[in-house]
Amino acid sequence: MEWREFAERMALLARDLLAQETLEATLDRIAGAAVDLVEGCDAAGVLTLSKGRVTTLSACGDQVAESDRIQGELGEGPCFDAARHTDEGRVYRITDLTRPQPRWPRFAPAAHDLGFGSMMGFLLYTHDDDFGALNLYSYKPGAFTPASETAGWLFASHAAVALAAARTQEQLEHAMDTRHAIGEAMGILMERHRLTEGDAFAVLRRISQNHNIKLRDVAQHIRRPPENEK
Repeated sequence: MEWREFAERMALLARDLLAQETLEATLDRIAGAAVDLVEGCDAAGVLTLSKGRVTTLSACGDQVAESDRIQGELGEGPCFDAARHTDEGRVYRITDLTRPQPRWPRFAPAAHDLGFGSMMGFLLYTHDDDFGALNLYSYKPGAFTPASETAGWLFASHAAVALAAARTQEQLEHAMDTRHAIGEAMGILMERHRLTEGDAFAVLRRISQNHNIKLRDVAQHIRRPPENEK
């Protein structure tokens, strides 16, 4: 694929990613689009790393989730390092998994046993957030070149912006749902117990603090009809 065509398809992808309705749909679209757009890519996925534990957020292709599991189990691998954004940068590439890899001596042969010949890992990040790593795999050794790395980096940059937008939208929708639930619960308390708005909110907050329950969950419980009214 020539760079002009790649740029045009990336522009279309950027709009497509922003049009996805949920964070999960955005993640799945990222994994699928990576296979379509990055030359040599046969499989792709997104992983996240929290307290040393790897979680596969999305995968397109066989053995991607298993590769993530192995990287987490061994504590090494290009995608694992990308998610940690360790000392050398935000992009990692294994050109040939059939050869010894001093940086990842245990992971490389395990990945080759899964059927992979080469791979790349990119940190998904914006100025304010890290989202994990984008993993690109080929079943052939030598499939990923410096040009592939540049294409993957550009793709990862677009993907990170889309993830930031999707997460912001999801957080906004969650906040609006929470506000609505709390408002309804306050109205129920005000009607049942003849409370002022301030007193009703104080009741919700006191229950939340005393029982270590999120305010939204307290509100949801109050909104739920008693068993004998169902």
